[in-house]
Amino acid sequence: MRLQYDWRLARIIDDENVILDEIYWTSSRGITSVAKRLLGMQKGRFTNEAKILFERFDDVKISPEGHLEDIDWPEYTQEDRDIFEMAVIKMAKLGVAESSGNMDRRLDMLVSSANEIRSAWTTSESRCIEWIGLFLTELNLENKRKEIIEAVVSNESIIEVANFLETVSPLHQPTTKEWTSMQHHCKSVVDLVIRMDEHEEAIRIFSLDYIPSLSALLGPLGAAKLVVLAGSRERLARMPSGSLQVLGAHAAMAAHRNGAPPPKHGSILFSLPQISKSPRWVRGKIARYIAGKASIASRIDHFDGKSWGKNEVNEIFEEVAKIIEKFPKPPKRI
Repeated sequence: MRLQYDWRLARIIDDENVILDEIYWTSSRGITSVAKRLLGMQKGRFTNEAKILFERFDDVKISPEGHLEDIDWPEYTQEDRDIFEMAVIKMAKLGVAESSGNMDRRLDMLVSSANEIRSAWTTSESRCIEWIGLFLTELNLENKRKEIIEAVVSNESIIEVANFLETVSPLHQPTTKEWTSMQHHCKSVVDLVIRMDEHEEAIRIFSLDYIPSLSALLGPLGAAKLVVLAGSRERLARMPSGSLQVLGAHAAMAAHRNGAPPPKHGSILFSLPQISKSPRWVRGKIARYIAGKASIASRIDHFDGKSWGKNEVNEIFEEVAKIIEKFPKPPKRI
């Protein structure tokens, strides 16, 4: 026996294509109700009619082609066709609306926008410092970058900026329009810093709720970036620890394909002081160990296990310290 169904009805058919039982959807049909029914079928769920017939008969197999293999399947009436077309449009709208509940996409938007803001800040901040240094030639541009930009924003002229920063006044001054442009550009850098802080705070709050164990181990920002690089929390949870270990090592992996040694870790793991501040010859071992623990943490978060806290993370970092103690010197080259 085979079960065949669409959004309108369900049938049980024997091996000789004889209809043994069928149930039609007889309740009131609205565009929204049809759209929700189609969404459920799209996710592989039974309609109510199909579920009843599946439970009513023993040894029922679901037709892999559905009702499409049945040439005697009832054709759409004009009313069926009209409501189906409108329901498909409604289904698309519902799908878009439901996407706002996708936590992985929301986290991706936060992390990606934060990266874009940081990239814009890096470029604009460098331009501001270079621009100001064109006039204030005696100023130490590297040690007072933040103070320089804030001084331009809060003062009315380049002379006032020079006095505020206790440096030599410029030989030439910018025009009024030039100064206004410089000041506005510096103001945009300050605004970007505020926006960047807001985004990173939002990521911290989001990560501590969505991936608490991974956040405890890698920090909320690092954990969020790891999930985004993997594609989703589920994909990260199902990913081998060896793949997790090199997430973010795009350039190193490209070089490896051209004959370079394989990378020991990606950028996310390397940002941890336990790896970046460890001796070079043990970084690979530590990265492998932490990647294994991060893989476990991601599975705990995804499959609703008991979240890790400071105690579990401290135990992991104690093991890292033991690894460093075990290999105090670089291995001898043969």
